[in-house]
Amino acid sequence: MAEKDDKPAAGRAEAVRSAAVQAFQATAGQAGVSRERAQELADELAGAAGRVIGALEELRPATGDDIRSVREELRALEDRVAALETAAARPARKSKPKPKPGKAD
Repeated sequence: MAEKDDKPAAGRAEAVRSAAVQAFQATAGQAGVSRERAQELADELAGAAGRVIGALEELRPATGDDIRSVREELRALEDRVAALETAAARPARKSKPKPKPGKAD
């Protein structure tokens, strides 16, 4: 009868071992999914951080160097406009029309 009692105990031990293996595999599988999801979230977060930094860069106030640069460009444009206005204000020189070849007066 000792043999009969050993078999059910062995069967129970195998069932417990099998259940433990299944639980471990299920947990390991979920951990893999969790790692992948965590990586996806980290990638999304990095992308969002890059967009936020870009938006902040666009919204930041102008620095002294920025303002100096804009002033220099404005002065250069003023000089160009003044030169064009001066050239436009000069009286146009009238030139004599050239006679057309082949026609005699």
